Amino acid sequence: MLRAGEAIQIPQDVEAAAMNDPVIAEIESLLRWQHEHYGDLREGEVADYIPELTKTPADLFGIAVTLHDGRTVAVGDASYPFTIQSISKVYTFPMLLDLIGREGIYSLVGVQPSSDPFNAITLDPRTNRPFNPMVNTGAIAVAGRLREVLGPNAFEAILDTFSRAAGRALDVDEKVFESERQEGHRNRAIGHLLRAAGVFHASVDEVLDLYFRQCSVLVTAEDLAMMGATLSNLGAHPVTRDPVFGLEAVRDTLSVMFGCGMYDGAGDWATRVGLPAKSGVGGGIMGVVNRQLGVGVFSPRLDEVGNSVRGKLCCIHLSENLGMHPFDATNAGSSFFSAISGRR
Repeated sequence: MLRAGEAIQIPQDVEAAAMNDPVIAEIESLLRWQHEHYGDLREGEVADYIPELTKTPADLFGIAVTLHDGRTVAVGDASYPFTIQSISKVYTFPMLLDLIGREGIYSLVGVQPSSDPFNAITLDPRTNRPFNPMVNTGAIAVAGRLREVLGPNAFEAILDTFSRAAGRALDVDEKVFESERQEGHRNRAIGHLLRAAGVFHASVDEVLDLYFRQCSVLVTAEDLAMMGATLSNLGAHPVTRDPVFGLEAVRDTLSVMFGCGMYDGAGDWATRVGLPAKSGVGGGIMGVVNRQLGVGVFSPRLDEVGNSVRGKLCCIHLSENLGMHPFDATNAGSSFFSAISGRR
């Protein structure tokens, strides 16, 4: 387990390779362009249904990209801490999948997209189970099973997993946790719905405390980029090589992220950006290019479905300029990543 203040160090030979590297230079140029051109946007609002989140300065803006070897390019407020919120779902799902296997987890939650809001108090009428693990019903179901499997130490295990994926010891914003705990009435209703449906049998209060705590873990845009790179690197941390998640868990997680990760804007995202990604109402977006890199963006102003306005624009710009959309074979930028592959 990582200890407080402990962080990974990029090996000197990897840092040296970044000097005068055209790949790094191109990414940095793109991120600086984004920060300059999108920085003055004032569209969207900071989430207000969690009172403590309204205290976040609305115009913070940070962008980071981490390559497969751990090198990170960051601009703006990329080291500013904010709460991970729904992006936490991306990491508890593969954690539970590794613990109980596919048969166990897919008897608990489905993988179908839903056009309902992320916090809808509803289940799939065909199965009487949550539609997918990226909406609140699914994530709370996952938290419930983690609480049953791991017992009272479930959150310590979750925090350790998140920290291993980030490569540094993460912590919790206790004020946000208490704010969610006091005001999370819809989530508490979801918890009782799941308990009544037999999805889990643990105490609803214990499960909700676990869920609220996982959403209140503090990260930065740089952390999200590294955590995304861990998923892109087949579940192993790019620098430490720590196997945080198994191969099947990563494959299924990226698949669900692609179809369900951006709330009820997931279809538009899949068409326009084409990356597995997950957003959170704290203002973060984490994206993954399989076997290549992770992207982390932080900007608290959200659109009508709860996605970061600037974050979406950054990911669209990166996808278009680096040829990251998997189905855009005519994009000249697709040759960009073949250069990275040739370095392996």
